[in-house]
Amino acid sequence: MNKREITEIKKLFTKERCCINRLAGCYVDGEKNKLLEFREAFLSLPEEEMFKYLDIFRKSLSGTIGKNLLNMEFPLEQEMGEGTQKSLLALRDSQLKDDMILESFYDRIIETWYHPENYLILLIHCSYDIPMKTSDGMEMVDASDYIYDFVLCCLCPVALSKAGLCYNAETNSIEDRTRDWLVDMPEQAFLFPAFNDRNTDLHSLLYYSKNAKELCPEITEQLLGCVQPLPAIQQKESFQSIIEETLGEECVYDVVRNIHENLNEMIEENKENPEPLELDKTQVRKLLERSGAPEENLEHFEQQYDEEIGASMTVMANNISDTRKFEVKTPEVTVQVSPECAELVETKMIDGVPCLVIPMTGDVEVNGIRVHNRFEQE
Repeated sequence: MNKREITEIKKLFTKERCCINRLAGCYVDGEKNKLLEFREAFLSLPEEEMFKYLDIFRKSLSGTIGKNLLNMEFPLEQEMGEGTQKSLLALRDSQLKDDMILESFYDRIIETWYHPENYLILLIHCSYDIPMKTSDGMEMVDASDYIYDFVLCCLCPVALSKAGLCYNAETNSIEDRTRDWLVDMPEQAFLFPAFNDRNTDLHSLLYYSKNAKELCPEITEQLLGCVQPLPAIQQKESFQSIIEETLGEECVYDVVRNIHENLNEMIEENKENPEPLELDKTQVRKLLERSGAPEENLEHFEQQYDEEIGASMTVMANNISDTRKFEVKTPEVTVQVSPECAELVETKMIDGVPCLVIPMTGDVEVNGIRVHNRFEQE
């Protein structure tokens, strides 16, 4: 799913466009005991309660594609026989009306996912009558050929509110506040099936993780049966390792700066595309060649890529390049400039010592104090 498709589904989680048929849930304590199960028509909920649920569902589709939000495909073996895709299809097709299917799904989550405290499993079933769109992107509300049926599952921590004092309006007094068990925003969530090309894609799903640095293989691989991509931080670390190992002694300042600038240029050119920019092994090699990597140093590139990332795996350009800053770090000093000014930082040999050189032009401040440039005066 791209940014536009995610936004389109996210907009359904409002009162005006709500297409949620049914809500189901299971409240689990830290000892994996089911304390509560419920199932009801979503639109029959009190309005204030409904809005709080909608906040949770919107949050599960928030974040950055390739970091918090990951598109995942089912391996072929999970689409055959008793694979995970079959159980998810059964859950969706039941419209959350089958107690046995729900019970089995709850049990699988409780068995698979480790959470040290209480949590709430939330499930919704939705039917979206997909409006046709004109060539200029306008929705034709009365024209629709397809219905997108999907389920969204959210795993929300439940924690006891903090102790404290509060004002009681009825008694006009300050008193001890009653502590409640509060449902927090989801830590993990998934949408099945995916909404690709504005239609149902049974071969894929969209996974959400609140913490982009710590994905949950228990959910992605064991519960859902998908191959988990490298987390964003690991993609960046693996890419850096490939550059260092491949270039060796030729991993010099100018080449690395060129890689950074060329990556940012590619990201900028792709900015209007709703699909995030992904680079495969061939494209990464071309990036190194374009940035000045010697051909002889690229002989072992493919082996390094396969070991660090995986032969058929891709990396998100936004995950491996920081478009907001260009940083040069030594053990004693760290220099940061905006990416468009990266060429201002140069390396020069001065009195036999390799140095970073930055031109002092325009206003110069030291700890907030404007100083005069003595060299310009001379």
